[in-house]
Amino acid sequence: MSAGRYAPSPSGDLHLGNLRTAILAWLFAKASGREFMLRYEDLDTGRTVPGSADRQLADLGALGITFDGEPVYQSHRQRYYHDAVAQLSAQGLVYECFCTRREIQEAPRAPHAPPGAYPGTCRELTDEERGRRRTERPPALRLCTERTEFTVQDQLLGSVTAAVDDFVLARNDGAAAYNLAVVVDDQLSGVDQVVRADDLADSAPRQAYLRGLLYGQTAVQAVQYAHVPLVVNAQGKRLAKRDGAVTLGQLAEQGVAAEQVRDSLLGSLNLPPGPLDKVLAAFDAAALPLEPWMVTSTPDGVLKSPE
Repeated sequence: MSAGRYAPSPSGDLHLGNLRTAILAWLFAKASGREFMLRYEDLDTGRTVPGSADRQLADLGALGITFDGEPVYQSHRQRYYHDAVAQLSAQGLVYECFCTRREIQEAPRAPHAPPGAYPGTCRELTDEERGRRRTERPPALRLCTERTEFTVQDQLLGSVTAAVDDFVLARNDGAAAYNLAVVVDDQLSGVDQVVRADDLADSAPRQAYLRGLLYGQTAVQAVQYAHVPLVVNAQGKRLAKRDGAVTLGQLAEQGVAAEQVRDSLLGSLNLPPGPLDKVLAAFDAAALPLEPWMVTSTPDGVLKSPE
């Protein structure tokens, strides 16, 4: 199976930026003859809001976004993540890390290492030191990387090169970390097209690197990336739920129908009004705007981009 996907966290209602990315992911997938799947990234149970997954699915459906198959929940797939960690561990590529976030931030690192990069503090601990640290706090599991950066090709951004540090594979509570879960899920679900917001572009190289370790370079080369521009507020900052009427429910309270929202989002992409299956004929990835879309709303609830 060849598929694209949309992968929200069920931590609340989707806002306009989320919905615009979902439309783009659907268009990319359907225009390339792929299936399109929905995956809920719900590993962080503390952020999961009861009922939000159902509301998100309803909002996506109201815009005409359809999915092939039933939604996948990461929280139901822990055994696959454990198997992946075991595979890497068998290759000698996993080590225990006892560092707190504060210790990582305060530790000395290489001069050109990006902010937040793991400095390798626990990489060379002796067995005795590990035993002592285990009595103080449970360890996270980190990947022992063999390079400092990796490059992927992006359909919109071109070459994307970013740092690859010894990133976390499993948290100290035993749950799989984001980068591992994404790679495993995409591989097992046949996802070979990743369309998401461009603030996640820097994570693609480390995920591609991990995919190569787990599944080989052929699997890495099979994935097509397209990181799409964000929707921003009037101050030019990434749109957030605090920016007023930015969800379908909030806009509906102002009298704005889902079809109007859909067509405003399509217009921001230089595409004709929906329904979405009629838009496919006009979709051209090469013609998409590459700048963020700044959105405001008029008193009557109509969405617009400032001149």
